[in-house]
Amino acid sequence: MQTRIPTRDTDHRIELPGPDEMRRAMGRFASGVTVVTGLDEDGPTGFACQSFASVSLEPPLVLFCADHRGRAWPRIRRVGRFTVNVLGADQSDLCARFGSSRGPKFDGLHWELSRWDTPSLPDVLLRVHASVEDVHVAGDHDVVIGRVAELECVGDRSPMVFYRGAFGLDAR
Repeated sequence: MQTRIPTRDTDHRIELPGPDEMRRAMGRFASGVTVVTGLDEDGPTGFACQSFASVSLEPPLVLFCADHRGRAWPRIRRVGRFTVNVLGADQSDLCARFGSSRGPKFDGLHWELSRWDTPSLPDVLLRVHASVEDVHVAGDHDVVIGRVAELECVGDRSPMVFYRGAFGLDAR
């Protein structure tokens, strides 16, 4: 895709990075792995998410990014409440379960209902219970700002890390 990007001196035609190039380049930034969960009239729902960050201490705000094409995010958005479950390095089973677009995510999984009416996943490092504060459309994703209602520090071990398209820092 050719586009004109203004520079200080002159206009240049450059080719914008495509999806594969973006994926490869941005994969050099290591990120933690979370599962965002919610509950509606159809039951529990959730998706794996590596785009998660703290935004503000006062008021307490977080953000995550969700793909427009996903099945879980529209359900969570309608309800307006969610929990971000931060995964430990040893929780590849939960990551695979919620990272797949197929299969029942909660079948056979022991989970508890939080006092915020959102699914809390077992043995995670941290649970961030929040409500949807704002949503900004950004390309093929929504940037979701959440107002934090409660923090649960659950575990104290190494986090799951996603780097260069794989889990763990040894990815080459």
